[in-house]
Amino acid sequence: MIAAESLPTRSGTDVSEPHRTTQPPNPTMPRNAREPTLARQWELLKLIPRHRPGFTPRSLRESLAAAGHDVTKRTVERDLRELSIVFPLECNDSSIPHGWHWRADAAFDIPGIALAEAVSLGLLEDLLRQLVPPMFVTALEGRFNAAGDKLRGLSRNRYAKWTDLVRYVQPGLPFLPPEIKLDVLETVQEALLGRRQIRAVYHSAGADAPRERVLHPLALIQQGARSYLLATSADHDGPIQYALHRFHNAASVDAPANIPKGFSLDAFLAAGGAQFGQGAVITLKATVSDELATILRETPISPSQSLETRDGTHSLTATVRDSWQLGFWLLSQGAGIVVQKPAALRKRLIANLTQALAAYSAG
Repeated sequence: MIAAESLPTRSGTDVSEPHRTTQPPNPTMPRNAREPTLARQWELLKLIPRHRPGFTPRSLRESLAAAGHDVTKRTVERDLRELSIVFPLECNDSSIPHGWHWRADAAFDIPGIALAEAVSLGLLEDLLRQLVPPMFVTALEGRFNAAGDKLRGLSRNRYAKWTDLVRYVQPGLPFLPPEIKLDVLETVQEALLGRRQIRAVYHSAGADAPRERVLHPLALIQQGARSYLLATSADHDGPIQYALHRFHNAASVDAPANIPKGFSLDAFLAAGGAQFGQGAVITLKATVSDELATILRETPISPSQSLETRDGTHSLTATVRDSWQLGFWLLSQGAGIVVQKPAALRKRLIANLTQALAAYSAG
């Protein structure tokens, strides 16, 4: 004969209870009565602060409602009393209304994911999968899956629908991220963290063949769909960006990397280093079309930008860094922008456009 299962009652006394068949939820019952208790209480535990004065049942009820668990204040109070029997929770009765918090000596972390985090991860997932190589996203797959489960489980909550209402669209052409060898990425990351040199076979853009070189890694930079290793070498005076997808192989060298004295990644980026140029600051003066003037008024190219309109002509003045990225953007505007100064930049653009016209004419 199979013994009945011993179960605790609300008073804490063990009683024997025979096996019962689980009844399906009654569709005529109020929604609050069908609320999954475990999921709600798990969410409640994550909302409780670690320090006094704590949160009141009313504020916790509001947070639960925002997380998709719309219950009464009395239900929250009952949950708190039940949870305090098992978990190190305290009711701060020195304040009115009373606040609940974790006990001072509690060392407990509640795994899981909040609704706001799930929504954020759901939106971030779409962005990352468009911009970042798949191997970079692998480490977040577990969190993405948990976010998806959370949103599906709370489909009735209006906030959970954000991922159906928001999309990220890249400006310009949607370039796909180039393929990066997993062993190369792992080697670069380990060498970067360990401040070790890298011996690699790298194929520079425009070079006839790859060649071996020793690099001193400084940082990783994600620029749109491309990933770069910022490093120094004997071939260049300063830091250079090396596209990770152009590495044929890479191996860590048992020798410390030489880090330039005073190097700062933020300072490098602020100086325009990631824009593929010397970072020289220039004052750009140009005339722009009506369409481009509208765009620039809404999204300036620099904090110092000024745009004046006289007799139907829009004059742009902006302090920017002279870089490959700047030239790429200027050329992409076609006849929408005509650079007046600096003279050297104007001369480069005229030469480039003259070559393009010759190529089109020859075709």
